[in-house]
Amino acid sequence: MSDFKKTALVTGGSRGIGAATAEALGNAGYCVTVNYLKSQGSAEALAGRIGGTAFKADVSDPSDAEALVKSSGGAGVLVLNAGISLVKQIQDTTPEDWRRLFSVNVDGAYNVIRAALPDMLREHWGRIIIISSMWGIRGASCEAAYSATKAALIGLSKALAKELGPSGITVNCLCPGVIDTDMNRALGEETLRSLAEDTPLMRLGKPEDVANAVLFLASDAASFITGQVISVDGGYAV
Repeated sequence: MSDFKKTALVTGGSRGIGAATAEALGNAGYCVTVNYLKSQGSAEALAGRIGGTAFKADVSDPSDAEALVKSSGGAGVLVLNAGISLVKQIQDTTPEDWRRLFSVNVDGAYNVIRAALPDMLREHWGRIIIISSMWGIRGASCEAAYSATKAALIGLSKALAKELGPSGITVNCLCPGVIDTDMNRALGEETLRSLAEDTPLMRLGKPEDVANAVLFLASDAASFITGQVISVDGGYAV
C-alpha cells in the first residue's frame, strides 16, 4: 500500500462525528489532517493523540480549502463532514440563512473535493466519503434548508461516483441518523428521547458508529463499492 492510500483529511474534524472519524483513521494507521474552524484546542489535542496535524480552514472559502488540502500533502481518503444546521420554518429562513447553509454544507464539500482531485487523479486512486444525513433522504419539518443541503450531497455523491470511477476513485455517502453529538443535544432531552424511541434499535447513534462505517469505506475491503448512500441510523429511515 502506498503512502498516499494511508493519508486522510477530515473536514469538521474537531468534534462529534468528525473527531470520532479522525481518531478511528489515526488508530488504523492513517496520517490524518484534522480540519477545524473554531475548536482549535480540541483539534490540536486530537491530532496530538493520533500523530496527525490540525489545520484551521473555512471550507466555504475556496482559497482556504486549497490551503487545507495543500497542508495535508495530498489526501487519499477524503471525509467531507463539515456542516452546520438550522431549525427554522421556511418562511422564517432568510436568504442569508439559506446561502450560509449551502456555502458550508455543499460549497464546502465541492471546494475541498476540487482541490484534492488532482492528487487522486495522478495516483489513480482515492476514497471520497461524504457525510449527509437521513434528513437528506426523508426531509425534516422546520429544517427545509438543512434537508436541502443534505439532499444535494447525496446527488453529488452519485454523480461523482460515475464521473470518477474510471479514474480509480470511489465516492460514497453516509446518512447518519440521530447521533449523540453537541449539535443534536441542542434539541433537548425530551426530543432526543422521543427520537430514540422511534428508532428500531431504540437508542441514539454514537459518533463511533459513523466512524466505523467511514473506516470500512476507506479500506480495500470496500474497493468495489461506489455511488452508494448508506444509512447509519439504527433503522430510523426504514
